[in-house]
Amino acid sequence: MDYIKKILKFALPYKRYAILNIIANIFYALFGTLAMVSLMPMINILFNETSQTSNKPEFITFSDYFSKDKVIDYFNFFVTNKLEVEGPSATLTFMVVIIITLFLLKNLFNYLGLYYITYLRNGILKDLRNEIYEKTLRLPISFFSEKRKGDIIARISGDVNEVQTSFLSILELIVKEPLTIIFAIIAMFLTSVKLTIFVFLFIPISGFIISAIGKRLKKHSENVQKEQGLFLSTLEETLGSLKVIKSFNAENKFISKFNESTKRFFLFSNQLVHRQNLASPTSEFLGIVTIAILLWYGGSMVLIDKTLSGGAFIGFMALAYQILTPAKAISKATYSVKRGNAAAERVLEILETKSPLEDKPNAIKKLDFESKIAFNNVSFKYENEFVLKNFSINIPKGKSVALVGQSGSGKSTIANLVTRFYDVNKGSITIDGKDIKSITKHSLRSLMGLVTQDSILFNDTVKNNIRIGNNNATDEDIIEALKVANAWEFVKDLPKGINTNIGDSGNKLSGGQKQRLSIARAVLKSPPIMVLDEATSALDTESERLVQVALENMMKNRTSIVIAHRLSTIQSADEIVVLSKGEIAEQGKHNELIAKNGIYKKLVDMQSFE
Repeated sequence: MDYIKKILKFALPYKRYAILNIIANIFYALFGTLAMVSLMPMINILFNETSQTSNKPEFITFSDYFSKDKVIDYFNFFVTNKLEVEGPSATLTFMVVIIITLFLLKNLFNYLGLYYITYLRNGILKDLRNEIYEKTLRLPISFFSEKRKGDIIARISGDVNEVQTSFLSILELIVKEPLTIIFAIIAMFLTSVKLTIFVFLFIPISGFIISAIGKRLKKHSENVQKEQGLFLSTLEETLGSLKVIKSFNAENKFISKFNESTKRFFLFSNQLVHRQNLASPTSEFLGIVTIAILLWYGGSMVLIDKTLSGGAFIGFMALAYQILTPAKAISKATYSVKRGNAAAERVLEILETKSPLEDKPNAIKKLDFESKIAFNNVSFKYENEFVLKNFSINIPKGKSVALVGQSGSGKSTIANLVTRFYDVNKGSITIDGKDIKSITKHSLRSLMGLVTQDSILFNDTVKNNIRIGNNNATDEDIIEALKVANAWEFVKDLPKGINTNIGDSGNKLSGGQKQRLSIARAVLKSPPIMVLDEATSALDTESERLVQVALENMMKNRTSIVIAHRLSTIQSADEIVVLSKGEIAEQGKHNELIAKNGIYKKLVDMQSFE
């Protein structure tokens, strides 16, 4: 029930549709019961079982209108009078018109109920998808280092669909089916108390059997959804690594891995569907058993005891069927909820995940950068071991600081910390004396431009890729940023210029071209602080030269943190910090560090032979 409450909170914006659905379903249940009840006098007329009376009953008190005997007496008077005045044929026609009208109204309100519930269900689904996507964007990067991307995709697509098809299906039944049952039971009690009590002796037995079948549905459904996430992860990894898989002739290995996952999915799906399929025939069989026993017991009341008319008995049977159909629907919905619980649990796990990087309630907006960035005895670990230890540097405004060192020395970690993709474990990072934890993430990142080793581009036009950081930029602004990034020389020759689509991840461009577009994107944002995380390490020599010129153009009059693998690109930095195992080993300008003949000199000498 907790999952239902949490999912149904998304229904609040659509409560007017819920109210209209409830009103429509009340009338559906009422006219459905009246339609069944109207069969009784019809049958009595056919078999001439209507009691003849010419005395019109009087309704003196208000309670008389709800008296079973008074209503029956009035109906018998009405039929007797109509038979005498208009004859049997006209009376029969009149009854048929009443029955058709009642069934028409029942189905009209059924359609209206479904019409309004559609807006409610699809509205919840839309808002649920939107909230999951928004939460996915707001969760820290550390969350996605623990979760497979394919599993996240499975939750947003498959699990949300499961919530719609199985979990939210109960919304259609919350009012309609219970009211149908309640109205039918009232009519049954008014027809024959003894027969109604007899019927209800068998309902708990049926409920117990159906409940036993549905108990393990949630577990089976959970297995199916987890396995779906696993093979979607394998598919996502495969599509992103096709060159490596093909170059190492590893196709068979990945095919085998995928086939094993889909085989498990096949087995889990079969177990789930077998359980689901068992529900319908079981509930139908139990219903037929109840009807058969009812025929035996009710038939004896008509033929032997003479305590029930034939019309009343057939009408009672119709009302019993009126109960069995919604009861069966509720039974199916119960299975759906058990199945949907597993999907809802996986969806809510994302929605309810607390981000450790949430802005503080009193976080300030920092709109400009005035003096310096300071790392004060910063220590950080991703898991158990510290990858950065007591790291302290000051970066004055307008100066460039380069971070160098072997892989794993903590260089990229500093970029992750200053942009607040992660929070420090010890120490602090301040901008103009203010701890970045006290600054809103949005305003902090607005002060920074990031260019990474991997050129992350989107399947869109050059123009839209570059405008991500500045939606108000004109075409002239974009072209100017491309020129600064040394990218206009190739963009102007593209088929549609800046309106050319560059394909998935920019795969229509070379590595150097993609990187220059990434730089143009940062240039257009025009932030006061630039963070360059090995922006040239994946490029060939010619591309590196063009990108390096672009970077130098971009860094003019800006504060820069440059993480470099190729030391030739950072020799003009104002300060070079050499890292070793998470600690500062050396610090100074290029010529000073060369003169020290330490780690930096060794790194330069090693690269000079590459």
